[in-house]
Amino acid sequence: MKIEHIALYVNDLEGARDFFARYFGGQPGGLYHNKTTGFRSYFLTFADGARLELMTRPGLADPEKQPLQTGYIHLAFSAGSREAVDALTARLAADGWPAVSGPRVTGDGYYESCVAGFEGNLIEITV
Repeated sequence: MKIEHIALYVNDLEGARDFFARYFGGQPGGLYHNKTTGFRSYFLTFADGARLELMTRPGLADPEKQPLQTGYIHLAFSAGSREAVDALTARLAADGWPAVSGPRVTGDGYYESCVAGFEGNLIEITV
């Protein structure tokens, strides 16, 4: 069994698409639009075959994101090396996406950083 895709509701669909394509190499497919409901989405495919569905629709609730809550909390991307983690974290920070933690070695031995990404969604960058 494998995870087929992860889905994320966003307010700015094109902005989210561009963020994940620019920084993480996601290749966006075409726009899907259900004119009856106003639902719109893009699937982005990453080099290893993983897919992320970005979705929006009218009337979304948008509560403040809390880092310590139940439910999905972050997306994690493997950059391949410590140097790549450092470089991507620095690039994101230079472009205004602040690091929440790291880069650092965690207590369980991972080398990672965590960035407050598009619309405040947490993105973990690891080796």
